[in-house]
This record gives sequence, C-alpha cells and structure tokens, in this order.
Amino acid sequence: QVQLVESGGGAVQPGGSLRLSCAASGSTSSGYSTYSMGWFRQAPGKAREAVASVFSDGQSTKYGDSVKGRFTISKDIAKNTLYLQLNALQPEDTAMYYCAAVIFGSTWSRDGLNFRKYRYWGQGTQVTVSS
Repeated sequence: QVQLVESGGGAVQPGGSLRLSCAASGSTSSGYSTYSMGWFRQAPGKAREAVASVFSDGQSTKYGDSVKGRFTISKDIAKNTLYLQLNALQPEDTAMYYCAAVIFGSTWSRDGLNFRKYRYWGQGTQVTVSS
C-alpha cells in the first residue's frame, strides 16, 4: 500500500508561482522507482483534468495542453517525492490538485495522462489564484 501526501498549495495572485510536493510512503515490494506519477486537478463542478505525468525513471514527462510551458513536473526518486512547479498562474488554474501513482510499464506513453489508470491517490492540496 502506498500513501501519498500533497503539500504546498495556497492562495496566489495571477502571474504568481507555487511549488507543490507529494511525499510517498508505505510498503512496496517493487520500490518507488518503479512508480509513474502524475498530477491531476479538479475545480468545483468540473471534471478531473490531467496536469502532468512523469514516467518511473523520472525523465519522460507529459503535460496537459492548458499547462504546457507554465508547469514543470519532477520526481526525486531518492526522496520518494514528486514535485509540480506552477508558474504564470491564472485564475483558471484554481482547483484541488491531486498526486497519483501507479506502475505503468510500457503503457505510460498512451495512458500517462489518464487519471482512470492510476491506483494510488493523495487527499489533495488547494490552489487558489485570485487578485
């Protein structure tokens, strides 16, 4: 069982930045380095949206179209921690942000941004962008 705990959310003005973290813990026979991880977000009344995903090796990444060029996902395998750097934040980025993890294997290239494929989820951290 893998536990994920997000942190780093908050309120920021348009154009501002935040850095979200997701700490992984719990027992896993395969090791955290085998898990691909992602960030997803959901605003009230809206569907869950893919933000970014990183393959288990920490090198390959994918981004949702609305955040490309503004957000950066990274994975520190040694610290079992996932990060999301949010820059140039806009009011439409306001949402609850969740991290998720799963062992993908070769299907990550196809399913990395599909939230339905992820097995473990954190409780979320709120990001509010407002002037």
